[in-house]
Amino acid sequence: MHLINKFCIGSVALLLLLCKTAYAEDAPRQEKGFMDGFRLGGYTSAGITIPRESETTATINEISMILTWEGESRFKFFSELELENPISWDDDNKFNTKQSYIDLERFYLDYNLSDKINLRGGRFLTPTGRWNQLHASPLVWTSSRPVATSRLFPTAANGMMAFGAIPLDNSAIEYSIFVETLKDIDEDDDDLKFRNTKGARIAFGQQANIGVNIMSFDERNVFNTRYHMLGLDFITNHRGIEFLGEAFQRWDTHNNSSGYGAYLQTAVPLPVGQNWFGIIRLETFHRPDEGHQQRWLIGTTWRMKPTQLLKLELTGGSDDQPESPRGFLASFAVLF
Repeated sequence: MHLINKFCIGSVALLLLLCKTAYAEDAPRQEKGFMDGFRLGGYTSAGITIPRESETTATINEISMILTWEGESRFKFFSELELENPISWDDDNKFNTKQSYIDLERFYLDYNLSDKINLRGGRFLTPTGRWNQLHASPLVWTSSRPVATSRLFPTAANGMMAFGAIPLDNSAIEYSIFVETLKDIDEDDDDLKFRNTKGARIAFGQQANIGVNIMSFDERNVFNTRYHMLGLDFITNHRGIEFLGEAFQRWDTHNNSSGYGAYLQTAVPLPVGQNWFGIIRLETFHRPDEGHQQRWLIGTTWRMKPTQLLKLELTGGSDDQPESPRGFLASFAVLF
């Protein structure tokens, strides 16, 4: 594990040293060189959690560095290296780094085969639902993640994917088809362990965008079972109010229900201040080994700038989850 972390850090550090900062010129446009295609960015967030049944913690949640490359060829490159929980504080341990670790979130190469077909190879987020694909803290309304989007299916895969969009009247049908070809070498003990993942997704519609997902995978647990999963999701806006929802249902190889989850979330502009939004979310979740859970969230988010969010939320319901404890959460996220 330490060898892999050192390799990830060394690889990205080398690319960062080679990367040139973009700047504007008044001179005539010159042909771009290979190094001119690199861009560096990222995001970070920090917050405080006051759970119902445990001690208060303050944490830098993550520092994520994103390096991309795009030239005049058909190839594109994307990588995201994340330092999780680099610094935490609680009453017992004071400032500590006990929960910190490095995660290679994404590392892939895209090839534009045609107007309708793109190919991707490497490590990528599985195109399942909406939250999983757009989970970076400055891009979502809440500090906590819906439980169903992290504990029912593999959130990332090492393999191949074909994706694109097919024009249809005044809109398009977006599609993704993917298969895992290499298992994870570096796994945390607390992670759910999935293998042999494959699936597909289509999304369509303008006023209300609807997504349909199918997926199959093995979960390495006491039973080592093969699962099939169907997912539905949507997002729409009505009079400035955003409605977002996802639902997933799993079956084992004997067609027995083996877990499900769903959530519905709204973001409502508030008539106070500027760019304040009220957030409400309802969730339901079930795994055979974890039982059934009902959860709720109410909060507010201030979009200080397009790249900066301040989030305040209160979460309740049954049981705690690592990514969604019951209690009060506050966080600040910035995209750079």
